[in-house]
Amino acid sequence: MSFSGYKECIEEGDTVILYLNVNNMYAIKAVPHIRSRKGKLVENVMQTTCGALNVRSLIGRRYGHRAPLSRGGWAIPLHPTPELWTRTLPHRTQIIYTPDISLIVFKLDLNSGSTVIESGTGSGSLTHALHRCVSPNGCVYSFDFHPLRVETAKTEFLDHGILYDEKDESNGTVRVEVRDVCKDGFGLEDVADAVFLDLPCPWDAIKHSTVAIKSDGGKLCSFSPCIEQVQRTVIAMNSEGFVDISTVECIQTDLKVASRIMPDIILSEDENVKGKRNADETEIQVQQTKYDHNLSFLTGIPPNTQPGHTGYLTFATLPPKRLISKNKKDQKT
Repeated sequence: MSFSGYKECIEEGDTVILYLNVNNMYAIKAVPHIRSRKGKLVENVMQTTCGALNVRSLIGRRYGHRAPLSRGGWAIPLHPTPELWTRTLPHRTQIIYTPDISLIVFKLDLNSGSTVIESGTGSGSLTHALHRCVSPNGCVYSFDFHPLRVETAKTEFLDHGILYDEKDESNGTVRVEVRDVCKDGFGLEDVADAVFLDLPCPWDAIKHSTVAIKSDGGKLCSFSPCIEQVQRTVIAMNSEGFVDISTVECIQTDLKVASRIMPDIILSEDENVKGKRNADETEIQVQQTKYDHNLSFLTGIPPNTQPGHTGYLTFATLPPKRLISKNKKDQKT
């Protein structure tokens, strides 16, 4: 199966997002049997707060159609998307969530056919979104220094149909490799339209990013939870010739829509008397006065609690390298 495509029915081995309610969603694999702790092959039954689900019953069912649970409730099997996967994936590291991902993809100016470098791979939350954005003709290079995380990510990406296959180049766009990019660089030169860094010391990878970005220029984004990291990263960006450097924070706010009544405010006794005099003139004016006194309207109400800080996103643009060389020569002279 592929995260970048869609099909009507669930097949054996597919990844399915099981929806119980807006706060309860699970990613499961549609296989009829699993291994027990004792190594025996047993029926795959998933226990949920709303009842048990025999996973075998999902195979052949259409995505979006209700699946019955043992307690009389139901669950909805959904086709996986990068957004749903971000909410249900197994956490191997801290992950980047959808609000930040949307801003990253937008500011890096990614589209179908783009080549983007990501470091580090982590749990693969951003990787799935990058794959969908650059497919079918683009490429995602993902690096991580942790060998076990890379092997787990490769298995996961292969299962989701996004891992690049040399035998079938149309199958996926993601290439994953074990590499400490801060010390050894990316091992790539003049290939990337954009580079994304999610590292403890991103300033050490800035100079390697300039080598990997195309000679015609490109974009760079660094995700850092601390402002001190941002400060050191910006200094490194400036020294390497990056321009248009900006740091933003993306916080999602959900507004509740509710009806409110605007109370009538009498500013003085004269206005009150005048209002009574006008109200006695015609019935229309009486009705209009009553309406004004009970004006109802819809408005957005902010939440009582606001989601907290996730991280700072620092964006920068690398001009064409010939312009950077020219500027350095001008500065020397």
